[in-house]
This record gives sequence, C-alpha cells and structure tokens, in this order.
Amino acid sequence: PPDVLHWTLEGWQGGEDALGPRPLSSFDALDAILARLGDRTRFPNLSRIVVAGHSGGGQVAQRYAVLSRAGDALARQGVRVSYVVANPSSYAYFTPERPGPSAGCPGYDRWKYGMQDLPRYAAGADPRALEAAYVARPVTYLLGARDTDPDHPALDRSCMAEAQGPFRLARGEAYWAALKARHPTMEQPLHVVPGVGHNGGRMLGSACGVAA
Repeated sequence: PPDVLHWTLEGWQGGEDALGPRPLSSFDALDAILARLGDRTRFPNLSRIVVAGHSGGGQVAQRYAVLSRAGDALARQGVRVSYVVANPSSYAYFTPERPGPSAGCPGYDRWKYGMQDLPRYAAGADPRALEAAYVARPVTYLLGARDTDPDHPALDRSCMAEAQGPFRLARGEAYWAALKARHPTMEQPLHVVPGVGHNGGRMLGSACGVAA
C-alpha cells in the first residue's frame, strides 16, 4: 500500500532513505524499534537487545552498527545493545585499502562498501569518528567455514564486493583482520562455524551463534 514505507533491497541494507511515502532511512526504522523496546515504562526488566542478521541481514546489522547511535543511548539507560553479523556478502570499510584489486572499480569505496558518499542518515559524520565508535561496540562476526563458493547465487559479485575477497569466508576474515591490525585492543570476536556454509538456521543455531 502507498502509505507503507518501502525500500530497494540495496537501500534497505545500507540505511538509505525509503522510496516512499516518506524519506526515512531503514535505520530510522530500526532506531524506532530499539526506542520502543528501550522504553522502561513498557519493558522495565529489559537489559539486553541483540541486532542479528545473516547474509543480507548480516549486511544490515554491520552497517547499522557502523552508523547508528541508538545503542549507545540505550546503554546509558542500562540496556546493552550488541550486534551479530553472520555471513554477509560485504562490509563497510573505514579506509580505502582492500585485500583484492580495486583498480577500475570507481564505486569500491562508496557507501555501502566504504566511507565515501555516506547516506543522509549519517548526517555528515566523520568517518574517523564512526570507526572509533564502531570498534568500541559489542559486535560478533560469525562466518561459515564452508561459505566458500565464489559462484553462490546470492553472493554479491559486483567489483565493489570482489575487492573485499572472492567469497564470504575470505571477505569476513579479511575485514576482521584489517580492523584488528588498526585496533589491536579491539574486543570484537570472530567465530568460524565448522561444517556450515551459507545457512542462516545452522549459523545462528550453532553453539557460537546461540552464545552471541
């Protein structure tokens, strides 16, 4: 219906504004959900919220953890917000360096793959400030040990994503390693789930997924 907010797939994953009926970011929608849950008059005993996603949902969770400040506000009220990023096709990098070739790919460092041309929701944020806030947040990365198909039908095969690695496992390990190299004291765990490929149920239902 025309009065229901709706996004493109890429727009939803990256926090872009809705196609209609109002120019609200998909992350504005998630902020509203967190604010509702964090209302102490409605949920006085709530102490933790987990924003978790697999595949395309993992892309949402990772970008939301980069841009949103809603979790920080809730933390000051005693509600811990953590993020679980499982098997996404790509990540938002904070620097132009990539593990794979990026020459000839002009969009490789644009949002949602990098920090250029951030969406309206980011409100002109400084990428350095976004990085500092992100590495301090409780983010857990879950990667399937068998999510290694470079021709998987749901894998992002754009040059922007290919610059991050040939398949999801490699892309996740490279992203985490790059962050760890820049922030040696970062406390964001990465878990590789043995025997699992691109399967959301088995990833989030694994011992590592349940613990996260």
